[in-house]
Amino acid sequence: MKLKTTLMTGAAAIMALATAAHAERGTDGQVNILYSQAISTMNGYMSGGTKDIEAGSLVLEPLAGFDEKGNIIPRLVTEIPSKENGGISEDLTSITWKIKPDLKWSDGTPFTSEDVKFTAEYCMHPEGGCAQLARYEGVKSVEAVDPLTVKVTFEGPQANPFTAFVGATSPILQKAQFEKCLGTAASTCTEQNTKPIGTGPFRVTDFKVNDVVMLEANPNYRDPAKPAFATAMVKGGGDIEGATRAVMETGEFDYAWNTQVNPELQEQMKAAGKGVFEVAFGTLVERIELNQTDPSSDLPADERSTVKHPHPFLSDANVRKALSISLDRQALSDIGYGEAGRPTCDLVPAPEQYAAKNDSCLKQDIEGAKKLLDEAGWVPGADGIREKDGKKLKVLFQTSVNPVRQEFQSIIKQWWSEIGVETELKQVDGSVFFGADAGSPDTLQKFYADVQMYANNFDGTDPQPYLAQWTCDKAPSPANQWQGENYNRYCDPAYDAAVKEMLSTTDEAKRGELAKKLNNMITVDSNVTLPLIDRGRFSARSNTLGGVVMNVWDSELWNVSDWVRVK
Repeated sequence: MKLKTTLMTGAAAIMALATAAHAERGTDGQVNILYSQAISTMNGYMSGGTKDIEAGSLVLEPLAGFDEKGNIIPRLVTEIPSKENGGISEDLTSITWKIKPDLKWSDGTPFTSEDVKFTAEYCMHPEGGCAQLARYEGVKSVEAVDPLTVKVTFEGPQANPFTAFVGATSPILQKAQFEKCLGTAASTCTEQNTKPIGTGPFRVTDFKVNDVVMLEANPNYRDPAKPAFATAMVKGGGDIEGATRAVMETGEFDYAWNTQVNPELQEQMKAAGKGVFEVAFGTLVERIELNQTDPSSDLPADERSTVKHPHPFLSDANVRKALSISLDRQALSDIGYGEAGRPTCDLVPAPEQYAAKNDSCLKQDIEGAKKLLDEAGWVPGADGIREKDGKKLKVLFQTSVNPVRQEFQSIIKQWWSEIGVETELKQVDGSVFFGADAGSPDTLQKFYADVQMYANNFDGTDPQPYLAQWTCDKAPSPANQWQGENYNRYCDPAYDAAVKEMLSTTDEAKRGELAKKLNNMITVDSNVTLPLIDRGRFSARSNTLGGVVMNVWDSELWNVSDWVRVK
């Protein structure tokens, strides 16, 4: 269940360890971090955007996380529960966590099991919208046994009990701060969501939505020698190329996240000698989602892009498959990523035991796509656009503002035009597209388009919580404040049943088969999701920033408390 991915050189690792060993809290000034997608909230439960989850991880922490090798590591607990230490019950129906003594929130108040219990109530509230609800799949109850003991009981045997409260997508919220933010009130708690009280190495001093977050070292952080930086700035917005140059060429920033520039630009920027690219492969997949509901603006606002109205033509399996096989994934990978990408048909490309390794989508087949549409009754009209029963194959294709994605859009539009599909392109600022504003029409959760392109991945090395995102009950809608994770509104009772089976299956070989089955159901079997590129995480680090270790299994900022200024 582990996959080693860090590409750090031996010399770099030694330097990082040497500099970290001499760090003292607040002695290294300010660290400047740049996200081309600006931060909308510091509460990852209110956003499906990686940029919000990762920025929030500077402040909010889970009980345990994952290191760069995929190992589970303690954060707020004394040890990782196991059958051997009595933390996991023999029948796998419960897990008990022991909290470290004397932990404090950044406001100086005690951290207790009541905060953990409350966090589960917050995310699992029936009237709320929790963007990370899949992390709580199968949880029956959370009990505060005593101030330093938390017991999670599952609905049945849970083969992977390290879901709730593990990883950056499942942090602990302070009960005292958020207790009035349950259910429908969650999205109205602006102060709490932008300035949460946490246990992490930093605390927020100023938050300007979709602009900049200013932070200072948490005076109550559990390690008195960390963080080395007195303050931190997370600046957002702009464009990816500019963000990359700010580290690699001008040296204005110490770290730039997701520096998704083409291979030619990468080489040009390396030549400046001011920084390096941090690269590692894990489970980050660029994909196209096909909306299974009707996004038409002619529908009432509370019914648009909801399961009340199936999509007028993407509900047709032949149309979906034609859109998929008309793509040349290898060409896209070569153009956009070079060595930092590889074509894929799978949403779960790793770890090895869970990877289906499908290749049926890798060969482009324009003629085959045309034949599928012909057989389904979609015939070219006078303008060359296919139509059926008075409905034309016209799609609105949206994605975030990003040079690689815009290039992909143009290329894909051409391929789809060759099979008789008209494509309108739409670009949305990444801060908005991946944002948490339930009132915005342009988020990937709302999905007011026919198809959309983006990338995400999952915490840890077990894909079960990730695959649970496509169950019927996770579809975003007004009822859950548009915070569901099943963005394309896929719904198949057989899929839901397989997720439940995987929850309780302990045999590793069987779990691997179930993961592959679930992956196939939403990709090559149904084509509701079209994986494109298995992307390496790719960010830029200044030569003057030490201690950085790329992690593809958790937040990219997972060890920011160890970052130091290289003198």
